[in-house]
Amino acid sequence: MTEALQAKGVALEAGALIALRQIALSFRTDPVLAALPGGFATRRKGQGLEVADTRAYVHGDDFRRLDFGTTARTGILHVREFQQEQDRITLLVADFRPAMLWGIRRAFRSVAAAETLAILGWNVVEQGGRVALLAVLPDDVLVVPARGRSRGMLDVIGGLVEAHSRALQQVFEGGSKTRFLDSALIRVERIVPGGSEVVIASSFDHPGDGLADRLNEIARRRAPYLISVVDTVEAALPKGRYPIRLLDGTRKTIRRRRVSSKHAQPDSPIDGWPVLQVDAGQSIETTAARVAATFPQSYLK
Repeated sequence: MTEALQAKGVALEAGALIALRQIALSFRTDPVLAALPGGFATRRKGQGLEVADTRAYVHGDDFRRLDFGTTARTGILHVREFQQEQDRITLLVADFRPAMLWGIRRAFRSVAAAETLAILGWNVVEQGGRVALLAVLPDDVLVVPARGRSRGMLDVIGGLVEAHSRALQQVFEGGSKTRFLDSALIRVERIVPGGSEVVIASSFDHPGDGLADRLNEIARRRAPYLISVVDTVEAALPKGRYPIRLLDGTRKTIRRRRVSSKHAQPDSPIDGWPVLQVDAGQSIETTAARVAATFPQSYLK
């Protein structure tokens, strides 16, 4: 890969996505337990298999719940407490097609999409959920199966970095083929089961004529969420001549005679579905705050 494709904001770095865990958790909010003051947010405990805590043994505790490791270390009987499992699976869909591989300010739209999905993914695994990945490349897809805990999020980050690198290389080498977003979403039903959440981060340029139908199909058994990644400075480019390359590889020059006063309405629906708009030119902290203020609190509790 050339040096230009490794520049900051162009290449996707695993270390940067891992570091987003701290930013993601800093915007988490505690759930409101009651209208009256005095509530304390705690993990809900039950007879699941996920260990919530250990404590000293008291008379009447079930000996089958003894924690032999803690007992051996302390010399005092300890038992394990469990929390109820919630088999929550979230599929992160990252659009790395050519329309996403550009940007004017801080980062490419594709990089901003990956960052936003990473913020959501870290929140999911911190709540005991599992994350999976569907990355849409110019002429291919990359899938990472659902897995829980930090290991699952690290697998997703590895998939994001690999897919983004492949997408950059395909476009750099002049590949003219590109798939529509709607055709890539056919795989959703084979990746995650019913009841899962599907978060799609894309510019939604050239999504295909069947996007609305595909979203409706997903919504029958899953919960789709749309994130539109834009670069708002595009609408305020100064007058001048700009070289561009079309999807088929053709190069041409366009002339911008005046600055447009019309800007896309933020969070405007796509095919009737509500959408969160993320600006690739803004800081990642701004994006994290916007996600925290917009997405369902089930992501952020």
